[in-house]
Amino acid sequence: MKRSVKKAKKKEGSEVKEGKNNQQLDIKAIEKRWQNYWEKEQIYRFDPKEKIAFSIDTPPPTVSGKMHLGHAFSYAQQDFIARFRRMYHGNIFYPFGTDDNGLPTERLVEKLNGVKSKNMSRSEFIGLCLKTLEKIRRDFIQDWKRLGISCDYDLYYSTIDKHCQRISQKSFIELYKKGLIYTAEFPTIFCVECQTPVAQAELEDKQEQTLFTTIAFQIKNSKEKINIATTRPEFLASCLAIFVNPSDERYKKFIGKKVIVPIFGQEVEIMEDSSADMAKGTGAMMVCSYGDKYDVEAIKRKKLKPKIIFNYNGTMNERAGKFKGRTIKEAREAVLGELAGEKLIVKQEKIMHVVNVHDKCGTPIEFLPTRQWFVKILDKKKEFIEQGRKIKWYPDFMKKRYENWINGLEWDWSISRERHFGVPIPAWYCKKCKQVILAEEKQLPVDPIKEKPKRKCKCGSSEFEPERNVLDTWATSSLTPEIALLLINKEPSKFLPMTLRPQAHDIIRTWAFYTIVKALYHYNKIPWQEIMISGFVTLGGEKMAKSKGNVIEPQDIMEKKGIDALRFWAASSKLGEDLEYQEKDLLTGQKTIIKLWNAAKFVSIHLKKIKKPKKIEAFDLWLLSKLNRLIREYTEAMENYEYSKAKSSIEQFFWRVFCDNYLEIIKKRIYQGNTQEKNSAQYSLYNAFLTLLKLFAPIMPYITEEIYQKYFKQYEKVKSIHIAKWPGAESDFIDDKIEEKGDRAIKIINEVRQSKSKAQKSLKTEIILTIEKEKIQELEGFIEDLKAVTVAREIKEGKFGIKLL
Repeated sequence: MKRSVKKAKKKEGSEVKEGKNNQQLDIKAIEKRWQNYWEKEQIYRFDPKEKIAFSIDTPPPTVSGKMHLGHAFSYAQQDFIARFRRMYHGNIFYPFGTDDNGLPTERLVEKLNGVKSKNMSRSEFIGLCLKTLEKIRRDFIQDWKRLGISCDYDLYYSTIDKHCQRISQKSFIELYKKGLIYTAEFPTIFCVECQTPVAQAELEDKQEQTLFTTIAFQIKNSKEKINIATTRPEFLASCLAIFVNPSDERYKKFIGKKVIVPIFGQEVEIMEDSSADMAKGTGAMMVCSYGDKYDVEAIKRKKLKPKIIFNYNGTMNERAGKFKGRTIKEAREAVLGELAGEKLIVKQEKIMHVVNVHDKCGTPIEFLPTRQWFVKILDKKKEFIEQGRKIKWYPDFMKKRYENWINGLEWDWSISRERHFGVPIPAWYCKKCKQVILAEEKQLPVDPIKEKPKRKCKCGSSEFEPERNVLDTWATSSLTPEIALLLINKEPSKFLPMTLRPQAHDIIRTWAFYTIVKALYHYNKIPWQEIMISGFVTLGGEKMAKSKGNVIEPQDIMEKKGIDALRFWAASSKLGEDLEYQEKDLLTGQKTIIKLWNAAKFVSIHLKKIKKPKKIEAFDLWLLSKLNRLIREYTEAMENYEYSKAKSSIEQFFWRVFCDNYLEIIKKRIYQGNTQEKNSAQYSLYNAFLTLLKLFAPIMPYITEEIYQKYFKQYEKVKSIHIAKWPGAESDFIDDKIEEKGDRAIKIINEVRQSKSKAQKSLKTEIILTIEKEKIQELEGFIEDLKAVTVAREIKEGKFGIKLL
């Protein structure tokens, strides 16, 4: 088959011309036809009346205007599994949701509409968000449908809809009643750009160059000085103490004395504390409110009174004196200028250091005291690790990332955000006694700003102040198993765990962890039996990101290369591994589409579904043995989420075993053989090619559907290949000896081909083939096909040789 097909020629718009008859294969038309058919015929519909055979906690993508390549990469990978499981098991639960709730949505709405939420009333901005989402959501979801993601799109949720709000608010109330949620005024991780608290899980490490400045502090009533190195000189105004290690001989004489803080003049005590690192900087450290998490802990431990010098918008307040109104960066430069003017800088050097930034905007975080809501997690680390170990992780090493994250936790989970658009926290405060009043379940979903409690406070008051903060988006997204199951009225306490959670590795610390937390707290269960973790798409070794300018649009790839080619490329990466985008890798997918199409054109001439003949020819048995071995290996790989291994195995089989060898071997027999010989070839050809289509189907849904509908549906009667029964390996066909003999015959065929090629002769050139007597006997049953495919006029006994005629 390989030599009868001309080299593929690309044509813009995923249109290719290929084959002897120059027949056009219009990929775009195929894609449109079957996408419409799948939707119209509800091919992927979940039947709620039937038992759930396999359930997927589908990631709800953040509505960002359109799908990016990372989406296409990871969602294609989870869809390989979904399609395989649907054919393998039958009724799978595969809903679809969108994450429309959170800061990314607010920023998108601001960008699309040219507004700032802080300049609008809450109700105006929420209305604008809902209107904008309604406008862009349909096209956004269409990208997933086009990619062939085989969800039941009628089972849909938005994380801001009433269904999700009700579930999220109910979770809040239940956890509060269990004593697992509390509110407190506390130094909170805060983003001054987004002007909202953030959770530890929303931080990223960023390498930044900065100045490491050593500053001279005057000891009170002394001529001596103590030097302190810092990267944040703007915090001098909030300096509360100096820490030195009790084991540090350099500073023992200063313990208990006071120093005068440069520029700002306040007097603070030098205290001994083992947290001071003798090897870092000068070994003496400032304690400020709040430079970092260590300051937070130190101030609490020493019972120091904080002095907050920042406003929530990142500018300096009146406690910063003459620097009031300046941004953090401006204040830092101004303070360094004054220190230099007063000759108080002892040393200064440029260093690279790691800064915690908000993952949504890249702004370095601060610590500012705010009243926020928290979920208790620090005292349950052991339980969370135990829960994680009950889940089967693919790949297994990702479980270690999960455990490392838990072991490194230092803060309870901050779940409240100072934003307009989000799920309202269902609570009020009594104006008289300050008691928290929760909404009743029958009120949900509720907006406490618009509504009032259904009962009086215990103190008898009917005057309430509404909670104005909203829930962090992860407080809702952590409930996706419940959100999904309740779409089909399945009680989570009875139907958890779901089968599978697919997700990327960067949100193990958020989505995976928080969902495990909620499932434990609400149901004392794990949320899923298994979790598969995908990697990133990289370009030039870096993760694709708009900020880096290294983004490739999947819509362009689908338009020019075809959807199946994009999906075929996505199957090249092992689960959990990042994949470098290279356009040449898409060509393999395109060539495979063409090869399938041309194989189908040849097979169709002889396609006939017949009963298993009494006698099956040797080369047919060889093919069927290898095919059933492939089915077994492919199925096992997919059961273990090793889709790249499955893809590699079928790719090799299809090109080498089926096309390069088997189709060439049977040509003469299927055209000129007797009835028995033809029946054997037709039986094997039909079953083998249909099986190969089914194995390709999870990865390349469009071309396999096209070929199935055109050539097989009339016999199979199932209305889509994607709901056809998965092929089972028939062990009776697997025969090591027949494969060994067939492989020997293939080796001879290859040697003949090489000989003709070396002599620059046509493959149709006749030969006389000489084979040792014992090998001829071993190849009994293969000889006639061997003679036909090598164009041997005669096969003689003797020392192996090839004579060209």
